[in-house]
Amino acid sequence: MQTDDLIELLAKDSPPWRFRSVLAWAVAGGIVIAAILFFVAIGFRSDISEAVKSGRFLFKFVLTVSLTVTAIWVTLSVGRPDGGLARRGLALWVAPVLLACGVAVELLVLPERQWMLSLVGQNARFCLTLIPLLSIGPLACLLIALRAGAPSNPGLAGAVAGLAASGIAATYYAANCTDDSALFVMTWYPIAILIVTTASYLVGRKLLRW
Repeated sequence: MQTDDLIELLAKDSPPWRFRSVLAWAVAGGIVIAAILFFVAIGFRSDISEAVKSGRFLFKFVLTVSLTVTAIWVTLSVGRPDGGLARRGLALWVAPVLLACGVAVELLVLPERQWMLSLVGQNARFCLTLIPLLSIGPLACLLIALRAGAPSNPGLAGAVAGLAASGIAATYYAANCTDDSALFVMTWYPIAILIVTTASYLVGRKLLRW
């Protein structure tokens, strides 16, 4: 049997509507698991009532939610045997472009002497620890869902699932993190997300292979 014939057969056995349903349940389950861990072990920052009045604080959620939504949307494509990045991959640039705009504004508003202090922040260690930790539940749910989709590129599917999982995790973590500068987000959030994405790529290559 030719590879193209096998992909076509797998695509017929895993119709789009079925995979969408499985993925939706996986996303919901991952959000709930991350929420339980967050509220039991971490919780909101102590000044959350004041923080929500700050545009810099709210901007973090614009970034993390946009990453989560676009990564889930791309997962719908890469998670199937006949899917790929061709049509949806550009959506993954939404969050980085928004972050670049936020950094540009931050550099214009902040005095130059504060740039390095804002970049380093006070919570880098927690950022690099808590985002991967909060990603574990969502990532496990997404990888299980991808097994039902039979992706043709297991590593890529795993990596995109890692982006989605880390987006969910970063959304929760942002509610605890007291560093609201876009310079801090630009530096430490992507490193934490890269850790998750790299791990999920490696796991996906083995777990999602068919």
